[in-house]
Amino acid sequence: MPVLASVTLRARDAIKGIWREAAKFGVVGALAFVVDNGGYNLLVFGLPGGARGGPMGASPVQASVLATGAAALFSWAGNRYWTYRHQHGEKVTRELALFLVANGVGLAITAGTVFASRQLLGLDSALSDNTARIFGWVLATLFRFYAYRRYVFVAP
Repeated sequence: MPVLASVTLRARDAIKGIWREAAKFGVVGALAFVVDNGGYNLLVFGLPGGARGGPMGASPVQASVLATGAAALFSWAGNRYWTYRHQHGEKVTRELALFLVANGVGLAITAGTVFASRQLLGLDSALSDNTARIFGWVLATLFRFYAYRRYVFVAP
């Protein structure tokens, strides 16, 4: 029985740690989501109620890349110095390179859903763009959480 109790306690502590980590990751991700989608909508559609549209209205995929890049920088700081502050390694350059690779894949996933919506399905409304981006964000977020835990923010 002591072995079973020990295993149970270790499993409970591991699950509690993952939930805490996931919650912090989620807060950083939610704020990055606002930076990303807010930036995208400003770049493509302009200010709400504005008749002219945004400065990148004719370039939605490039706007998606730019907005996601800004959100990635925010995410780097939030995750490195808050979510994974006790797990990140000493080699900042290596960690940043792996972070950028993981976010490059996430960026491609998000931009790919906009591309698919616009080019393959022929949809070009704010609703269809945002639906495609949210779907891309969900997929990219799952990938990033795995990649950050497994490859990026690991102590040596």
